[in-house]
Amino acid sequence: MSLVKDIPIILRIVIDVLLAGGIFFAFAGTVGILRMPDAYSRMQSSTNIATLGLLGIAAGALVYAIYTGQTVMAVKIGVIGLFGIITAPVGAHAICRAAYRVGVRPERALVCDEYGRDNPHGDC
Repeated sequence: MSLVKDIPIILRIVIDVLLAGGIFFAFAGTVGILRMPDAYSRMQSSTNIATLGLLGIAAGALVYAIYTGQTVMAVKIGVIGLFGIITAPVGAHAICRAAYRVGVRPERALVCDEYGRDNPHGDC
C-alpha cells in the first residue's frame, strides 16, 4: 500500500506554494545573514529563517499529512511548528539583549535605545 495518494491539482498547488514560500524566506534570511552589517541585523535575518521559513514548510507538510490521513505525523508537524514559532523570536530577543549588555553595539547609532532604559543614561 502506497502512502502517496493521487492529490488533486489545486491541493498540490497549495502545498507547493506553501513549501516555496518557506524556502523563499529561508533563502532570503540566509542572504540577509551574509549581507547585513551588524549582529542585530543578522539576528533579525536568522529569526526570519526560523519563523517564516519554518511556518511555510510546516504548513505545507501539515496540509499534506492531513490529506493523506497521517494524523500522528500531522500532530507532530503542528507541535514542531508551534514551538518553533513561539521560541525563535523569544530566543532571538534574549540573545540580542545579552549582546547589548556585554557591549555589542550596532554599526549605526540607535534612534531609540529601548535596552538603554535599563541603564541610568539610557535614551527613550
